[in-house]
Amino acid sequence: MEAVVRAMTQASADRDTTLIVCDAGADDHGPFDVRTVQPSRLRWLRTWRVIRALRDWAPDYVEVHQHAHSAPAIARAMADIPTVLYRHNATPAPKTARQRARYDARYRPLAGLVFVSDVVRDQFAIDYPALAERAHAVLNPIDVAPWSADPAVRAPLIVFSGRALPEKGLDLLCQALPAVLERRPDWRVRLLLNDWHMHGAWAAPHLVPLQQFGARVEVLTNQPMSVVRQSLQAAAIAVVPSVWQEPFGLSAVEAHAAGAAVISSGRGGLRLASGPHALYVDPLTPEALGEAMDALIADPARRLALAREGQAYVAREHTPARRAAELDALRRRIVEGAASPP
Repeated sequence: MEAVVRAMTQASADRDTTLIVCDAGADDHGPFDVRTVQPSRLRWLRTWRVIRALRDWAPDYVEVHQHAHSAPAIARAMADIPTVLYRHNATPAPKTARQRARYDARYRPLAGLVFVSDVVRDQFAIDYPALAERAHAVLNPIDVAPWSADPAVRAPLIVFSGRALPEKGLDLLCQALPAVLERRPDWRVRLLLNDWHMHGAWAAPHLVPLQQFGARVEVLTNQPMSVVRQSLQAAAIAVVPSVWQEPFGLSAVEAHAAGAAVISSGRGGLRLASGPHALYVDPLTPEALGEAMDALIADPARRLALAREGQAYVAREHTPARRAAELDALRRRIVEGAASPP
């Protein structure tokens, strides 16, 4: 999320008049105008501190990233300023009419909601039709330059990078890998597992079958972005076996940018992320994942072509300049709409 905010702000035509309000504690705020607030376990206190910082600055527009409870509170406190909630994941579907009504009431003060793909925006509109006209989509960008590496210079390495939770398909991948590693003794695997402190108890049993391969399988938890980037720049293959409807699929975009050939489930926004330049697995089973990995290992020319095409695709389609221009235009429409009489 932070990477998206940084990339969008850096490329925005309004960068010089943009203020970022965030929790204190970061070592490097980059070239941006930043005001920090002290974090608090009390949600209301933290929100109040943000509101106070915003009032001091007197903005024309407020964009709250991901904090679904804070955004409506800010919108109510600053009713004359259009406030937008920027969702980096999907909004849970309502289980009952009462729950839908509660969400409708919560989001009513907002001038809009921005989602990271058409997939989640469209689903939100179906789930919450009363808010459909306020829902918008802007795909995530990536600055390819720091990720880019030559797809032809690769280690025999398969990489998975994602949170260690069921939705990411880690269990299916762990079931598929033993047979692949047995057939391909020169190949290695690196699993980069985030949020291990939250989901390690679920993930750990699925890793047990891989222990027989010793140093050929690396499991690294909660790694910095630099390690993720270096791993993908070295990998010949990256696997994104998400079983849920991915809001967008930034992990796939990062793998493409780094020059890896991508195997993907294609669920949710993953096809928007990769276009036709991933090897899609459907049905998503351990056997099908194993066959896909085997197919790319056995065909270096196909693997290299897929990697090069994917890298070129994200460099062309998912640029910060393009996405920031889309977001800038959306912001202006929202501000102009708020200023127009009903």
